[in-house]
Amino acid sequence: MHDMIGERRTSILTPGENCWQKVNANRAAVAIDGEAYFRAVREAILSAHDSVFILGWDLHSRLKLVRDDSDHEHPIELGELLDFVAREHHVDVFVLTWDFASIYTLERESRPSYVFNKKTHSRVHFHLDSQHPVGASQHQKVVVVDDRVGFSGGFDLSKWRWDTPEHAIDDARRKDPDGKPYPPFHDVQMVVDDDAAKALGQLARERWQRATGTQATPAQPDSPNAPDDDLEHDPWPASITPLIHNVPVGIARTLAQYRGHPAIQEVKQLYLDSISAAKHFIYIENQYLTSNAIQQALVASLQLENGPEIIIVMPEKTGGWLEQHTMDVLRARLVKKLQDADHANRLRLYYPQLASDTDVSLMVHAKCMIIDDCMLRVASSNLSNRSMGLDSECDLFIEAEIESEAYYAIQKIRRTLMSEHLGIDTTTLQNSEAEHPSLIRAIESLQGSERTLQTLNTNVTTEVDQLVPESALIDPEQPYHPDHLVNHFVPNKDKPHTARHFLKVALLLTMLLVLVAVWRWTPLSDWLNIDQMMRYITLLESQSLAPWLVIPIFAVAATLAVPLTLLVVAVILVFGSSLGFAYALSGALLSAVLSYLLGQWAGHGLLKRYAGNRLHRISQKLSKRGVLTIITMRIIPIAPFAVINVVAGASHIRLRDFILGSFIGFLPGMAAIALFTDKVLRSIKEPSGINLIWLVFWVVAIVLMMFGLRKWLRYKSRKREQGQ
Repeated sequence: MHDMIGERRTSILTPGENCWQKVNANRAAVAIDGEAYFRAVREAILSAHDSVFILGWDLHSRLKLVRDDSDHEHPIELGELLDFVAREHHVDVFVLTWDFASIYTLERESRPSYVFNKKTHSRVHFHLDSQHPVGASQHQKVVVVDDRVGFSGGFDLSKWRWDTPEHAIDDARRKDPDGKPYPPFHDVQMVVDDDAAKALGQLARERWQRATGTQATPAQPDSPNAPDDDLEHDPWPASITPLIHNVPVGIARTLAQYRGHPAIQEVKQLYLDSISAAKHFIYIENQYLTSNAIQQALVASLQLENGPEIIIVMPEKTGGWLEQHTMDVLRARLVKKLQDADHANRLRLYYPQLASDTDVSLMVHAKCMIIDDCMLRVASSNLSNRSMGLDSECDLFIEAEIESEAYYAIQKIRRTLMSEHLGIDTTTLQNSEAEHPSLIRAIESLQGSERTLQTLNTNVTTEVDQLVPESALIDPEQPYHPDHLVNHFVPNKDKPHTARHFLKVALLLTMLLVLVAVWRWTPLSDWLNIDQMMRYITLLESQSLAPWLVIPIFAVAATLAVPLTLLVVAVILVFGSSLGFAYALSGALLSAVLSYLLGQWAGHGLLKRYAGNRLHRISQKLSKRGVLTIITMRIIPIAPFAVINVVAGASHIRLRDFILGSFIGFLPGMAAIALFTDKVLRSIKEPSGINLIWLVFWVVAIVLMMFGLRKWLRYKSRKREQGQ
């Protein structure tokens, strides 16, 4: 590799510009992967005698911090551990985690406030932090013990994070608190002490006061709990060996402008300054690559005549279906711009391959950057727009002189990370670096084994790319502003129509609010409790007015997007298979017509204005195909029931064709539900062998019938398309 001996480096850290503070650490180290980090956090917390602060994007009280076969004297689950130190060591614990968006509800621990505030000691203080603009998140990941040891980086104390550097595909210990296995996971966290830890404690206290309006008690050096022998109660984790001593640490933050607090973008500026200062190589590990500012800085670096090599390690796929169809698309667009600027072939993007014969991928969640072995950054920030200006972030940054202790420590950290992904030892990597003129050549000479770094293909299909809007909407750098959203979604020529449309929407919302108010502040809620409803149902069954009441109620519920299948089953359970089938079919048809008329009232131009000309043209083609189109959409639903009805009304489908097609399309599905429900009830009431056999027979018959019908409709649809 490049010979850097004799090079002089100038510090790039400037407090107030690209960092908040530049403070000393007597000791600094990096914990790589969850096994090391979670064990270190537990050791530090058990050594606390004044305070523990935890800031996070996510948290789980039942997270197991160590997963070996040892018989541990003290708790290993996070919630129990915090309760233990609060109760037994009289430690004040402050836990501040993001008051997360509803999209993450199923991924989070239910009722965290109850778990931490009601089931733990009164010294454990827990709060969900929502002090941020709409669309932002609290993304800082910090743990501070006694203001003497601080952790910061990419790790949350939550599920799906624990793993070992081996990232074994079938590691039985890699299970969440519910006992469910999860894929391999890679992340990095920095550990610091001294003034750097005190500064992280100050950051945590400021966050706590902003979120709760109350002050957290600072750690007192002369506290009566303070030990006589300071070294005896050193909270530095025993499992972490300090690699760097007596070094300045830069702390960079991102905070969005909010309620009188100014915007802070130290994270962004430090990225730009450090990329600009790179001479030989930039090694990056990050989950995302979508930031426009980072893209411009990397493009400028690639366009230098003798610029640095850029090596980026990322996950093959960024996450679930939603992320793959949003963030991966934005990543592909950015990478295309980098590749276009890479005239000197100095850019490489890799993903860690765990084995050649598996679909299991390693989630690279780390957020670190190493430049020339002279700069080390361990961050909470992703290389995304929102990390540059919207989400709260906290990054730690260390600089080193050539051939200093810090320089060799950073070099060791980089080689440890790269060797882990290549499936080799650090000595092999070191020898390869000595033999090749560049870091890229050294990596490429070591590729080819089962576990290795593979070239990352970021391409996405044209169809998927066209579906994803600009990054400012999916990955914004600034808080959302209503005017910007309106200007983006509503062209100027459509704004007169938009005002009228919003008036209609406001009328509908007002009607819903009136219904909610009537429910809340009138006896209606008492009349419609479960016992009352059962009495009404029993009364209905014996009245000739039943169809005149059940059918409109069914229709209104279906129009308001209550699942149609649920309504059908409920009506059949109450009124039996014959009457229930008739009521459900009538109610569904009435709901379909109501929704159709609502779409027609909203206007034939609605699709063209708000869904684009392409969908408008499709609706015109659908109108020419009439009844068969509606039948097909009822049996093979391409959208929710109410949506299909409204779109049909707003498009060019004739009402006569719509009603006839809906009637025919409803018949097989509702008949199958009625038949199936009847057989299930009979098997429950008379659990004989013959009834069970009949139940299985009808289930198989219904599945085969619906499968055959759908296949026939698809065939007829293709034939018609070919004939047009």
